[in-house]
Amino acid sequence: MTAAEITPPEQFIRVGAVTLCFQVFETTTEPEHEPPPTVVLIMGLGLDMLWWRDDFCHELVARGLRVVRFDNRDVGRSTRLRGPVPTALQYLRRRAPVTYTLEDMADDTGGLIRAVAPTGAHVVGVSLGSLIAQQTAIRHPDSVRSLVSVMGRPGDGRSGKSSKRYLLAALRLPNPDPVEDMINAFERIGSRGRTAADTDDVRDIMPRSLARSTDESGSGRQIAAIFAETDRTHGLQATTMPALVIHGDRDPVIAHSGGEATARALPDAELMIVPDMGHDLARRFWPEIIDGIERTVRRGETAER
Repeated sequence: MTAAEITPPEQFIRVGAVTLCFQVFETTTEPEHEPPPTVVLIMGLGLDMLWWRDDFCHELVARGLRVVRFDNRDVGRSTRLRGPVPTALQYLRRRAPVTYTLEDMADDTGGLIRAVAPTGAHVVGVSLGSLIAQQTAIRHPDSVRSLVSVMGRPGDGRSGKSSKRYLLAALRLPNPDPVEDMINAFERIGSRGRTAADTDDVRDIMPRSLARSTDESGSGRQIAAIFAETDRTHGLQATTMPALVIHGDRDPVIAHSGGEATARALPDAELMIVPDMGHDLARRFWPEIIDGIERTVRRGETAER
């Protein structure tokens, strides 16, 4: 491992009512001209920032970018909230008591951006993170220079629905070994052609993630926030920043119609439907995803604000 590939220290920042844990990946050399653009990565349901793999972040840094990853509220080392989690019946009906909303999580992200990148950042969100990223672009347009929405939907209630098979599988009893349970989950929802390297990632990250927090109730409250999502279509139509929408054509969690609807709503969006990609970030797709992020950042850097 080179000096440039050392995992940076965790930092903490107060944003409104919560404290967020984050890390900054950046080159150790002084920039010759302007500082590099900042990319803020938002992870999905119940997963902490470690699931943005270190080498994914380092590759973005190698492209001349500064990368910030963070724990959403209720996961990792960010603030844990108190509140009910959905029961099985509420899960099937997609209704549950709400402790906080996607708008609240977007405001967390907006506050983080103002602290780490006062002139604005390029926001990349995956799954739940994509919904938060969209809402951040709507609510904090002066802080979002470009948007990359991966495995998302606009919340219109029609597009991006989960398959019934996925919903029923989610109610199964978990494997008592959380690492094997996560491996099995990615086998069900993930991309065709996942490799041993993808499984090795789970075996590496899951124990470290569990060590950062043993309370899994936050996932339930995040699910409740998803169930309470509002239609973002009109808000997305009012945005002006360049955008990229990435979606796999075999995603059982959020059907690719969600990505298509998101791209239609955004005025300046590129749509990338990835063959054989499921609801994961399998390594085989990293080159085109990272290329897309870099391309969108460059568009955002040159766009008028």
